[in-house]
Amino acid sequence: MAAIIILALVILIPLIWFIATYNILVRLRNFCRESWSGIDTELKRRYDLIPNLVQTVKGYASHERATLESVVEARNRAVASHGTPSEQAKDENALVGSLKSLFAVVERYPDLKASQHFLKLQQELANTEDRIQAARRFYNANVRDLNTRIEVVPSNIVAGLFGFQKEEYFEIESAVERITPGVNL
Repeated sequence: MAAIIILALVILIPLIWFIATYNILVRLRNFCRESWSGIDTELKRRYDLIPNLVQTVKGYASHERATLESVVEARNRAVASHGTPSEQAKDENALVGSLKSLFAVVERYPDLKASQHFLKLQQELANTEDRIQAARRFYNANVRDLNTRIEVVPSNIVAGLFGFQKEEYFEIESAVERITPGVNL
């Protein structure tokens, strides 16, 4: 009787561990997917704000056509980007760069800087950027947890058996872009 109990424990304990490890990996993968959708939501909010911002600036600075077109083009590329996080990050970085150029143009137009509509749009964009950063941190934390679980022994055995893949971080490419731009009004 004792031999049957020991045999059952020898079989059940690894089986329970195996099932628990698989469930943890599934949960972490779903956390990554959910947090990525949070980034998508915030990016869409940014994409929706940018045309209004461009139209407002266009009314004051119509001869700044190249800068305005650059922002619109970068926005359209970012909206169309649905690849890996690193591919999307590249398009997002281009969009942020073009927005910096737009805000540099705004500095030359005191009437625009005083416009309540522009100020409201600028504040909404700043709030959206903060929300994007929070969503990015949440996503990257989930990616870190999943990737760690996939790489460490013994859960890497279960991950390998069921084809769990490491996720990519959503990162800013260069150290210059990591610095928050200052906008003086």
